[in-house]
Amino acid sequence: MTTLTTLARAEAVVEGRAQRTTLVRHMHVAERPLVFIPLTMAGEANAPLAAMVGDDPDAPTLLIVPQPRNRDQRFAFAAELAAVVLPYIDSFRGELEAVSVNRGKDIRIRYADAPQLLLPNPAGAGFTRLFGRSTRFRRTDGDYPVHPSVPLLGRWLTYFAERAEHPGSCSLVAMTQALTLHWATGQSPLEDAQLAALLAWIAPPDGLTGAQAAAAAEDPVTWPPAGPTTDPSFDNEVLAPAMTAYQRAVSTDSLVDRRRAELEDLLRSQLEPTWRLMWQGVSLLRELPVGSRVAGRWAEDCDAFTNFTEYVDGGGFPQARRDGAVAAAKRLHRLERAQASYDVQRAYDDPMVMADYRLTGEAFVGEVTAADPTRVDSSGKKRVLRPWITVTTADPVLVTPGTKLFSPDRPGNQKATVVSTARKDDGSAEVVLELAGGMGSSLTPPPGSVPGVGEQLCYTTLTDTFFPAGAFPSREETPWTHGGPPAPYEDSPPTAEDAREEWS
Repeated sequence: MTTLTTLARAEAVVEGRAQRTTLVRHMHVAERPLVFIPLTMAGEANAPLAAMVGDDPDAPTLLIVPQPRNRDQRFAFAAELAAVVLPYIDSFRGELEAVSVNRGKDIRIRYADAPQLLLPNPAGAGFTRLFGRSTRFRRTDGDYPVHPSVPLLGRWLTYFAERAEHPGSCSLVAMTQALTLHWATGQSPLEDAQLAALLAWIAPPDGLTGAQAAAAAEDPVTWPPAGPTTDPSFDNEVLAPAMTAYQRAVSTDSLVDRRRAELEDLLRSQLEPTWRLMWQGVSLLRELPVGSRVAGRWAEDCDAFTNFTEYVDGGGFPQARRDGAVAAAKRLHRLERAQASYDVQRAYDDPMVMADYRLTGEAFVGEVTAADPTRVDSSGKKRVLRPWITVTTADPVLVTPGTKLFSPDRPGNQKATVVSTARKDDGSAEVVLELAGGMGSSLTPPPGSVPGVGEQLCYTTLTDTFFPAGAFPSREETPWTHGGPPAPYEDSPPTAEDAREEWS
């Protein structure tokens, strides 16, 4: 938790309402997201009990599993879920767009948009990951065959779960995380994981403070848990008798439809409040102005969607249960690079995020008090334009001469090198910077390419410039310390054993 977030939490307690911690929205919100609210049965690992899913706030689809311990019913549920999710995914496979690559030398084609899956909380995302893993290896023939859509659903759920691990991706989003990225409440992070309480702080009803509304939201009768686990009192006092009545009806072949309808009504009552909360969260996020770099990150999601679609259409195998040593190292490296880039992009998009780096001395904001825009450096073989500017700031300045700085307010290829720093008697600091890049190739800078006196600027050590990927051995060169070269995946297609899980 950052210093400013801690301050915002304190202000939320005083004001009785959640406080914004950003000026812009740092995530993409699709025009037509798919909301997915799963419920699982208590005491059964990853056994689906019910789900509410759909992309229309007024027309949710309710799916239930009357007896989650029944294997056939679980995979019938998976087939019903696939009948909703797969057509939604396919609906994004129409419009294509051309994208220039290699500085315009080549053109590649990708889908212009991509599907977005919204879940109430990280636990729901965890269910999605495990449910995808338990279905993507299932056979459509032989013993215990499943509907052909089930393994395909599993592969797509796994895709969404893996994209959720990629920093900045919005293919799968947990609503509680999306909201806490932009608001700070007056309750603990653990309490923020309760969607109803979190939204109560952000948008409390008239006449109530956030704390009062959150306390009311903790009533499981009015606001049932957002899943995937259900309230224990509901399980013991309501659900268990209804499931027993259904089982008795099945065994006696009487009133089965009525008992199933009763179960549907009970589970709908648990899911509909969360369904309304999810769309309320979508509306709140849409009201925020979007950050300038969000579109670029969503384009990466469109690229990933296009690539995975082509892989599936080409007959690629389901994702492996475990990555090999080299694949795991490469994936970790990609995630680390993405996290570093995401942190920088958020700071560049949002002065409130950048403020945290100002507190730590990694950035400062000040006014240009002197400028020499036509200064030329003649120390090398060739005379080059190297303007100097002096920035006066009240922020703590911890950078030393020679440090490379960058500004969100200046062209991306312009960098500043610290020439000197000096602390003044009034506590402010003067930083002399030498500028390079973003000024053309002549010795006369174009108008506006050099900051003028009186201009307010932010400079930081953070940079999102390209840096090459790390070097890794090929799969065939996996060292023996890491198990040696793995067997080719093509030589070992999925088997029934692949589908067996520890919880099976």
